[in-house]
Amino acid sequence: MGDFNLALVIVAIVVCVLVFIFNIYLLINYQHPDDVNQAYFPKFVVVLGLSIAAISILMLPADVANRQACRHAIYNGACNFTLPMKDLWLAVYIADAILVFFVIPFAMFYYEGDQDKSVGKRIKSALLWVITTAIVCALVLGILYGLVGKVDFTVRHLSSGTASFPSSWDFSSGQPCIGNGARQCSAYSASPSSETTWSMRATFPEYVVALATIVGSVLFTIFGGVGIACLPLGLIFSFIRRPKAVITRSQYIKEATELGKKAREMKKAADALHQEERSGSKGRKWRKNVKAVEKELLLLEDDVKALEEMYPQGEKAEAAWAMTVLGYLAKFVLGILGLIVSVAWVAHIIIYLLVSPPLSAFLNEVFIKLDDVWGLLGTAAFAFFCFYLLLAVIAGAMMLGLRLVFITIHPMKWGATLMNSFLFNVGLILLCSISVIQFCATAFAYYAQATAAQEIFGHTLQSLRGIKYLYKYNVFQIAFIVLAGLTFVYYLAFGWRRKRPSGRFQLSS
Repeated sequence: MGDFNLALVIVAIVVCVLVFIFNIYLLINYQHPDDVNQAYFPKFVVVLGLSIAAISILMLPADVANRQACRHAIYNGACNFTLPMKDLWLAVYIADAILVFFVIPFAMFYYEGDQDKSVGKRIKSALLWVITTAIVCALVLGILYGLVGKVDFTVRHLSSGTASFPSSWDFSSGQPCIGNGARQCSAYSASPSSETTWSMRATFPEYVVALATIVGSVLFTIFGGVGIACLPLGLIFSFIRRPKAVITRSQYIKEATELGKKAREMKKAADALHQEERSGSKGRKWRKNVKAVEKELLLLEDDVKALEEMYPQGEKAEAAWAMTVLGYLAKFVLGILGLIVSVAWVAHIIIYLLVSPPLSAFLNEVFIKLDDVWGLLGTAAFAFFCFYLLLAVIAGAMMLGLRLVFITIHPMKWGATLMNSFLFNVGLILLCSISVIQFCATAFAYYAQATAAQEIFGHTLQSLRGIKYLYKYNVFQIAFIVLAGLTFVYYLAFGWRRKRPSGRFQLSS
């Protein structure tokens, strides 16, 4: 057992280092050229946030492996010598909450501050916003913890008489207790009046994690429910809408001229908004116009990219067209694979979580059988399904950001992602990662049974006063399935159409 624990520690250290290196690689390749060799603090926050999010997802498989370290021990107390997973969970998620509610907002306020101001003034302005947020959060947390920061466990009062140690055991449904004088010792035969509620105060770190999970669950349900459908369907319909052939030069000139006119309109609108910002008139109308310009600009960039694909130029034009065709084929294959994973997720939620009693353990059994084939195969499949939910959250946020005015869009593009978009998406990933872990701990309860994660996210979270009803009646799971179904219908009805900027763009007056 000691060798197993040592191996687990070594694997955990190596994985953490690899995750950190991979996130640095993502930052370098996704960052915008304007952010090269500057904005070091936001970059540090991005790498740290992505690392914590990835490690938190990987901690659930580690929790399962840590439980197995003492499963076959021959002496009592063997589990006391395994990794302190509960303390590690709380440490990771407290760090997660600090990053989401304090560090990332400070980095975003500082990065988006007026570049004409000095560094000191930008830091001061960002600190004022963060301190105000901290005071509000502390007051809300303190009041809620003082009033309803308790867990209510439903228990049964059972009792039995005592008797001399028998030479043989004779139990049955009619005689579940030792001795004829027993009153009530079987939970199955006990009367409903034996039920009672046992209340106790939750620890403050667990309560912070619980509230952060609730906030993340709302976002995860909305963005994840939409994204679980639009992530694979978006790839498939992108293949369906692909350019079928190279256009002529005259067609290219005509399209390029129209896009040039659109670009000039966008620049004129952006200059007007910048002038309004300098004059200090940054009201609700200004923010609405900024979001409208951002979305139109994103659509314009997509049209420019599509035009370049339809009319490749240069000495390697034929090779570029071949790579375009292969790229769309890859999207189609990934879309089909993603659709299989999405359908598996939806089916698992319905048959394991929404139907009582569950019709089947489904994916739980798949992971266990994969573990029997090779020790890490089930763990890898489990981690993949959890990471897929995070990708669905990002895809859902992108889709809703393009179509809803009140949601700010922050696209992630290879070699063209600004730090504020990086920070926004990292904050969204961190906030939803808590809910993804809770969701996976519930959905894969059979696979992850008797782990520290289940103790925190299963027993404590689902028994918190005022919150437990959201989980008792499967509110988040039902909303997740409904949104996934609505998104699927939307894509079937409108997914084949490409939204293009039409008409003359004008700012809202």
